[in-house]
Amino acid sequence: MADREEFYNKLKVQLEDTTTFPSKYLYKFIVPTTGNQVQEVQDLFNNGGAVINTKKSRTGKYISVSVQITVKSSDEVIQYYRKAEVIEGIISL
Repeated sequence: MADREEFYNKLKVQLEDTTTFPSKYLYKFIVPTTGNQVQEVQDLFNNGGAVINTKKSRTGKYISVSVQITVKSSDEVIQYYRKAEVIEGIISL
């Protein structure tokens, strides 16, 4: 868990150094096709006016989900990542 906090702290610093907010941010996730994880990701970003694209993997075992959304701060970027990490089997890119 300490590694996760360190990751988010580094991400916050990088975002604040390189991004002027509000800004569009692109999230990329990979989820298994076995459950309703794609729907969970869509529900997570639904209220923010996000543009969501999905693509099945060549083998059909996974779906990549790209989400472009306007965020107000680095804290909001991290907040979405924290909410997404509870989705079973999700991989953040």
